[in-house]
Amino acid sequence: MPACSYHLLNVFAPSHFSGNPLAVFPDARGLDDGTMQAIARQLNLSETTFVTPSASATARVRIFTPEYEMPFAGHPTLGTAWLVNRLKHCNGRVTLELPAGIIPVTLDDAGATLTANPPSWRPGPARADFAAALGLSSADLAGDPLFVDTGTEQLIVPLADAGLLARLKPDLPRFAELSRNRQGHNQAFCWAPAEPAWLARFLWVQQGQLAEDFGTGSACANLGGWLLQAGQSLPFATNIIQGHLTDRQALIGLAIDAGQRIQVSGQVRQVGSGELLLP
Repeated sequence: MPACSYHLLNVFAPSHFSGNPLAVFPDARGLDDGTMQAIARQLNLSETTFVTPSASATARVRIFTPEYEMPFAGHPTLGTAWLVNRLKHCNGRVTLELPAGIIPVTLDDAGATLTANPPSWRPGPARADFAAALGLSSADLAGDPLFVDTGTEQLIVPLADAGLLARLKPDLPRFAELSRNRQGHNQAFCWAPAEPAWLARFLWVQQGQLAEDFGTGSACANLGGWLLQAGQSLPFATNIIQGHLTDRQALIGLAIDAGQRIQVSGQVRQVGSGELLLP
């Protein structure tokens, strides 16, 4: 029975058993789409990545949730780049060919940093409508929800106070209807400024149920796009804590330079490795 090796990482991890887990298959040559999807469903992590050679970048990477493939995701990009750098000795500079484009990643002792695609925007649902879908009032939102795309489109939702994050009680059918992106997936990133770091929750629909992600780099990149659209002064940098209400905290760095380039960063830690048997 053939076997395929993989590595288990935690990304945006301030400590060993924190952050967002990721499985990386560093040599996915010979695996077809159906097998990749079946493996991601078997491991049941938020994302699993599969690495193959690329003619235009350090490596080609495909990202799968248990249900579907994603064109871009933040913690899989950072974690995969960290492992590729370690295995290929890339001296801290890696480019990954993703369906969303080629994403550059730099790595040093402080962690990994990606530069996201320039953002695009489209209007989100009415403020009052989406507030109600979250179990909140219109006054609880600090601005209009906005769909932002720096590689994966998501609904970005500003809250008036970080304490509101613990009060979210989404109505699943209404949430799913209003948060549906161009690919038909239902996702919303709710955030608020706080000290010493901003706080956020990422909610999505998986297998018909509402789920919560531990640390969502793509959504933080899209938050950077939201801030640009809102006229944020530059350069700008902050840290974002996510997963604090799920006992699995992630710490994510977000920066926007004077040229409006959005960067997302975090620590990567290896927690295991193994082999998966294939039929």
